[in-house]
Parts: sequence; C-alpha cells; structure tokens
Amino acid sequence: MRDEAQQSEVTVERRASAGIIRLNRPRALNSLTLEMVRAVAAALDDFAADATIATVVVSGEGERGFCAGGDIRALHESGRAGTDLAMTFWRDEFRLNYRIATYPKPYVALMDGITMGGGVGLSSHGRHRIVTERTRLAMPETGIGYFPDVGATWLLSRTPGEVGTWMGLTGLTIDAADVIYAGLADHHIASFRLPDLVDTLAELPRNAASRDVEAVLKNLSSDPGTSAVKSNRDLIERSFHFGAVEEIIHALESEPDDFAAEMLRILRTRSPTSLKLALRLLRQGRQSRNLAECLNRELGACVQILKSPDFYEGIRAAIIDKDRNPRWMPATVETVDQAVIDAFFRPAEPPLAL
Repeated sequence: MRDEAQQSEVTVERRASAGIIRLNRPRALNSLTLEMVRAVAAALDDFAADATIATVVVSGEGERGFCAGGDIRALHESGRAGTDLAMTFWRDEFRLNYRIATYPKPYVALMDGITMGGGVGLSSHGRHRIVTERTRLAMPETGIGYFPDVGATWLLSRTPGEVGTWMGLTGLTIDAADVIYAGLADHHIASFRLPDLVDTLAELPRNAASRDVEAVLKNLSSDPGTSAVKSNRDLIERSFHFGAVEEIIHALESEPDDFAAEMLRILRTRSPTSLKLALRLLRQGRQSRNLAECLNRELGACVQILKSPDFYEGIRAAIIDKDRNPRWMPATVETVDQAVIDAFFRPAEPPLAL
C-alpha cells in the first residue's frame, strides 16, 4: 500500500514499513532549497514518530544525481541583497545534518549519481550509505570561494590518513570505490538493483533494526572495484599532512609524479582564501569532540563568507556568467591576510540548537 504526498520539491511516501523521501528537482540535480531542507526535516520527524515505519530511505529523482548540493545561486543572491535567506538556509541545513547523524531509525541514503556538498551532508552522516557505479562524490567548495560545510569538517577529518584533506582542498570528484575507501559510504549496489532494494527494505518487519537492514544491503552489494585514491594514498599522505597550504604546495612541487603535478594545477585554480580557511577548519575538525562542534564552527564561517569577495566571484564564474575564470582576491596563498582567516572563526550567535 502506498500513501504519497508532494511537499514542494520533495516527495514523501509510506510503503509498508519503509518511509521514502525523494528529492524532486532532477533538472537541477536535486540541488537543495530552503523549502526542500524543511520538507526533509519534517518527513524525518513524522517517520521517527510513526511506529509502523522501520526504515527511512532517501534518494534523488532522475538518473544523473542524488543531490548536487545547495542552491548556490539563491545563496549568492541573498548575500548580495542582504536578506536572511542564506543564513536561514545554513542554519536549517546544518540542523538537518545533525538530525540525520543522530536519527533513531535505520537511515538509508542512495547516493546514485552526483553527490556533492549538501548531498554529502544528506547521505554520509547517515547510518547506511549506498553508492552505485554512477556515484560521483565531491566537496568542490574551494572552487567557488566557499569551504567544505554540512559537517564535512567532521567527516573529512576522519578519513584514512590525509584523504579528507586532499578532498577538501582540491574539491576533486571521486567514484564509488573511492567513496567507500574514504569511509563516506558503506556498500556498492548496482543502480538497476535499487528498486529491488527499496522493495525489500519495505518488507522488513516494523521492529527491524540496523542489523536487519545490513543483511539486506550485504545480500545485494557487489565489488566497487579498485580505489584510485587508495593507490595514491602514500603521495597524498606525504604532501597533505602539513598545517599550511604553502607547505602542501611545496611538497607537491617536490614530487616527480604526474598525479602531484595535476594536484598542483588544481590547487592553483582554487580560491587561496578558501584553501587556507578549509585547511584550518579541517585541522580543527580533527581535534573536535563531536559533529556539533564542527557544525557550529562552520556556521560561524558562513557568517563571514557573506562578506568575502571570493564567494561572489566564485559563484559568478561557475554558474552566473559561466566563464570558469574567477579572479580571486588575493590571487595567491602567500598574500592571504591571516587576520582575514581569523575572522572566519568568530562564533555564530546564536549557536545552533542541536
């Protein structure tokens, strides 16, 4: 029996013992709006209180993407106009990320297709994370003058070695095998099997627990293949363990390797301010006691990012003019003022109510 309702651009369905949430902006790769964040949060609250629901499944409509992140055009416009939308969005989104990480029922995220930024927040904080042969995951924020958020400074700082540092600074896309190696997903399941997976989860008894969900997932899972990131881990470890971006760049310059040369090229296209900010956030994230600390620190950085010229320039170059030629201010990591970075670490008031 199916009970389906449309909430803005999120579809909510009850199918036997499964509660199903679908992001429904396929033309925008299911990029999140404030209304979508609130609809997902409301559905999670409803399912948590519903004794007939054992498992929650979150997916994205369309074959191209699970979720490409937040609607950065809307955030850009809000910052330019001085409205409350951007900060309201971040507050609600970060609360949702925490809700997912602490959700009382099995939460299954189907990371099929593009999974970036806010999409990582909707999935990798969950208890059961599924990737497919179409998964392409990234935290690409340094390329738009922003920084890894949605609790990514907690997630990335707990990947093997310096893989998370490499991901957060370069913003490069990784595939299913890499995502599992990085600890951001748990199982690889072929995309054509996802409908069967959802049907099987819906057939679980109302008192099903995570171990029951895991049994279903393992039964349908398959080998994701070889992780390219794992193959380059030693070089990543040597080059990205430093506490300053300048040291990372110098280390890469000393590596006689095509992979290192490509990393250098990528880093030189990123916002220097964002690189310094991201590295410091990741290092502090590694020392944090819990996700809540990281989310609140990221929220404080969000307040300051609305004053940063690189935030507006990065989004202009990426999605407004689409010339892919941002002019960062300042243009090099050596000329970034430390006082500018320090300002990003002022606590947001009020802190998140988590």
